[in-house]
Amino acid sequence: MKRSYHLWTLALIITLASAVFQRMTGPSYPKHYVTLLDGKAIEVVLERSHGSESDHPVTVNANHANITGRVEWKRYNTNEAPTSVPMTMNDGVLMAPLPHQPPAGKLQYTVFLSDGKQTFSASTVIRFRGEVPKAVLIFHIAAMFIGMLLSTRAGLEFFAKEPSFKKITYATFGVLTLGGMILGPLVLNFAFNEWWTGFPFGSDITDNKTLIAFLAWLVASVAVQRSANPKRWVLAAAIVTLLVFLIPHSLWGTELNYNTMKTN
Repeated sequence: MKRSYHLWTLALIITLASAVFQRMTGPSYPKHYVTLLDGKAIEVVLERSHGSESDHPVTVNANHANITGRVEWKRYNTNEAPTSVPMTMNDGVLMAPLPHQPPAGKLQYTVFLSDGKQTFSASTVIRFRGEVPKAVLIFHIAAMFIGMLLSTRAGLEFFAKEPSFKKITYATFGVLTLGGMILGPLVLNFAFNEWWTGFPFGSDITDNKTLIAFLAWLVASVAVQRSANPKRWVLAAAIVTLLVFLIPHSLWGTELNYNTMKTN
């Protein structure tokens, strides 16, 4: 019992660490900067994802009347000239809007700040998406996290004195199927009007890594039913799942081609 508790604790630590790593290395994680203007440290946070039907407000907590700013933007992967928008000050916050884009549309934008003597600039790319209902998104995230936890714990069962794989393998396969193969496409459809952009229809890494994890646990589920020694299959599925989920979320994600107005 004590050993099982330790294995669950270790599985939780590994899962949390991988989730944080995936989040912080992903292309949707905001870029953070700190600059010194007019003797004051200014934090600049550039968002890289926007999920509603509204414009995206680029904001900077300047809290100083001597600091001015502007935002230059253009549609990503186009040759069009940038549009410059002055930032307005309201209650110490500089703000300029980025115009709303169709699902999967991207804007490349640069923020310029100045105190009259020095100028700071930082650039990034933001992707727009449709609004996903909170309930759908919460259940999707919860199912994927629980699936990853179960996967890790199932893999650690390899090291138990009296390993028992059947129940936890089936549970892992079921939860990952729900989170990745059912709720995942539903989230994708709300966000980008697509149901599946991975193999064989596209190269979206998020969909492909979900497919790989699904297939790995499908094989492991068959192995615990038919193999006399399934532990290597279960351990292999757990390792494969950990590796694919360490790949940053939304890397090479769905993108709108402004020339054809189709996603790829």
